[in-house]
Amino acid sequence: MNATTKPNKAFWIIAVLALLWNLIGVYFWAMEYFFMTEEMKAAYPPEELELINSAPSWGIYVYAIAVFGGLLASILLLARKKMAVVIFGLSLFAILLLQGYWIFAMDMAAIMGPQSLIMPLIVIAIAIFEYFYSKGAAQNGWIV
Repeated sequence: MNATTKPNKAFWIIAVLALLWNLIGVYFWAMEYFFMTEEMKAAYPPEELELINSAPSWGIYVYAIAVFGGLLASILLLARKKMAVVIFGLSLFAILLLQGYWIFAMDMAAIMGPQSLIMPLIVIAIAIFEYFYSKGAAQNGWIV
């Protein structure tokens, strides 16, 4: 659809919530890689700290693509730009790669317990929603 259609109120609410969610992601990325002190690390259980320390070096970059991609896509969604769909897709791919590695290759549940799967699955579900919602917004003509 080439014609732009005025989005409903739910679009704006979801777009703002996506922006806030992705800002939280950027905050956690920055905290984990740049602002975590030794005292903060000492508060982690030893198994969890070992898991964090044994994470692959490429993880910082994939995590950055995931969170900054989500943030950029959210801004593009608010600006009603169709490029949001592509960037949400890239962010989703990065999330699936990173969370899949943590869940399967690093066997996070065996080390930290099955409850450790809750947050990664929530992150994946929200990323899937953001991607398909932006795709639907493009099909409805809300973003061009």
